[in-house]
Amino acid sequence: MIQRIQSIFLLLASGSFGGLFGLPFATGPANTGSFLQDGIYNILDNPFLIVLTVLGLLLSFGSIFLFKNRPLQKRLSILSIIVSVLIPALAAMLFFKEANNIGTDQLNDSFGLYMPIVSIILLVLAINFINKDEKIVESMDRLR
Repeated sequence: MIQRIQSIFLLLASGSFGGLFGLPFATGPANTGSFLQDGIYNILDNPFLIVLTVLGLLLSFGSIFLFKNRPLQKRLSILSIIVSVLIPALAAMLFFKEANNIGTDQLNDSFGLYMPIVSIILLVLAINFINKDEKIVESMDRLR
């Protein structure tokens, strides 16, 4: 299970989803708006962002244990990619909706904004190696 490279990529992708709980999307001056009361904009500011992050974490981590069912593992990885795209899209939508009240010149992006991109890259690599495993199994079936 863990000897397969796609399991490592899936574990790192779930770690990047988990990293969103500690890394902010943006920082700015405190007490400026409803979502920047503490000066940090992260996933804890919106329940939908929390749900999407936990869903992505569970999908990518759970697909590690589906190594015997490669098509399902691939579908769950694709679903994790979709969740990875939805997280920054929703965060940007909420951010720009609220940022009009503050003024965007005072806001700085942070590393948490780029963590979904890291997870997308890792999930694409995992899907690539799942496809390679599928081809190896198909070629072994032809030899039997």
